[in-house]
Amino acid sequence: MSRYRAADLSRLTVGSVATRPTRVRVEEFARPLDPAAARAVIDALPDQLAARAIREVIQRVAAAHRGGRPVLAMIGGHVIKVGVSPCLIALMERGVVTHLAMNGAAAIHDVEIARIGTTSEDVESALHAGTFGMVDETGDFMNAEMIAGRERGEGLGEAWGRALDREGPPHASASLLATAWRLGVPATVHVAIGTDTIHHHPRCDGAALGETTLRDFRILAATLERAQGAVAINFGSAVLMPEVFLKALSVARNLGADLSGLTTVNLDQIQHYRPRVNVVERPTRAPGARGFALTGHHEIMVPLLSAAILAEIDR
Repeated sequence: MSRYRAADLSRLTVGSVATRPTRVRVEEFARPLDPAAARAVIDALPDQLAARAIREVIQRVAAAHRGGRPVLAMIGGHVIKVGVSPCLIALMERGVVTHLAMNGAAAIHDVEIARIGTTSEDVESALHAGTFGMVDETGDFMNAEMIAGRERGEGLGEAWGRALDREGPPHASASLLATAWRLGVPATVHVAIGTDTIHHHPRCDGAALGETTLRDFRILAATLERAQGAVAINFGSAVLMPEVFLKALSVARNLGADLSGLTTVNLDQIQHYRPRVNVVERPTRAPGARGFALTGHHEIMVPLLSAAILAEIDR
């Protein structure tokens, strides 16, 4: 037994999502952009700097798709909150995105959108009121299904995707996890313990959490064993996904992966140190490999990029 006192989470006062104020509603989500319109915008851009880079990214994603190579989409929580999930779902449904990897915040927002149609608290006001993350339905559902997934030998993303598909919530069509399960696309969730609101729910089982997210790390590493000619795009994760990606890529390389021709992209509103070195620079030293940094708001860039990729694969 530890010599130190631990907080008794069974004493927490939790409320209901029905009365929790939120900032994001599924009705505000994007509609996938017409690929022809996206192509017209891309074609009209100058042949300079970031415009040249985004064209090359589009071409490399299309080449990976045509060549049957993996296209990995990594996402942070903000990407869900700005409503662009339908654009990424369109890429999954066309077989372009072949692996979806997300941090815990993204998974929580995705599950809440699917089940409730709203997500995203006012963190500052809720924190000072002692209510931040203190809702029963989200933590109860996700922790119960995590434990059940562990018993089946599944990863975290697989367990939550299966559960959403089984439950048939009202907004499953806007859920990345539910769509990935339906399509058979690997969806992995990568967490650091204590980073997510469901971790302080009394039902959270640390052993189940650790085992299922570790399995997802291994699933990601298996995808990256086919890194030659593949594409990995990091959408808006500043720390966790870049760190996980680098370690999974190291495992894949140790197991014999060829990193030649690998394309990596960091798309974020601000370019941070860790995505720059762990996604854009370090992995792309092999022949034919390229790393790109695209800067812009996700709610604009993701619909444009995803539709332009679909236009390119239909050329």
